[in-house]
Amino acid sequence: MALTVETESRIYHSLRAVFGATAHLVSLGFTIFVAVMARPGSSLFSWHPFLMSLAFSFLMTEALLTFSPESSLLQSFSRKAKVRFHWALQLLSLICAVLGLAIISYNKYLKGKDHFVTWHGLTGLMTVLYASMQCMGGLALLYPKLMKNWTLSKLKLYHATSGLIGYILGCASLMLGMCSLWFTITVTGVSWYLSMLCPILTSLVIMNQVSNAYLYRKRIQP
Repeated sequence: MALTVETESRIYHSLRAVFGATAHLVSLGFTIFVAVMARPGSSLFSWHPFLMSLAFSFLMTEALLTFSPESSLLQSFSRKAKVRFHWALQLLSLICAVLGLAIISYNKYLKGKDHFVTWHGLTGLMTVLYASMQCMGGLALLYPKLMKNWTLSKLKLYHATSGLIGYILGCASLMLGMCSLWFTITVTGVSWYLSMLCPILTSLVIMNQVSNAYLYRKRIQP
């Protein structure tokens, strides 16, 4: 028997809610896993993987899921409160990323090693710079009057699109980091493959959730 449109819609929203909840758990679990492996504070380098996973796996994921109709942890909050919460998490993410970048740069300087000579280093640098510009672009949504020649709807669309690109860059940086000598020595076997799946899973969920959250807002607006 064919499913009705209403039933299909319920199944679709239920699946999105399940995958959204999975993204919450995976982003948190991966960050905790990296923290256990790195043991932040045990060395100067140990802060780098911890801060980067905290920035791009947990904080940025939570910031983007804030607007999900099914997966947001702030479902009952106003749109304004969600925007402020999103911006605060993104700012914390950027601070962690900048600190992580500064620490690894200083650590390599102390050891006399070249920096930004690997794909991981170059991607990480590009991601941090991109996240900085993205946060500055977010100010235009907090204060849209600053952008007189742009409509609010266009600003939201461009910010959401560029935000997805930034998140994918962050996930790519994490995945390249998991190919580094430190991570491959510390994490081996099935654990390595499961770790690699974490940013892949969250990026797929985020792409679906954010794009549909924007379409959802378009549907409910008069």
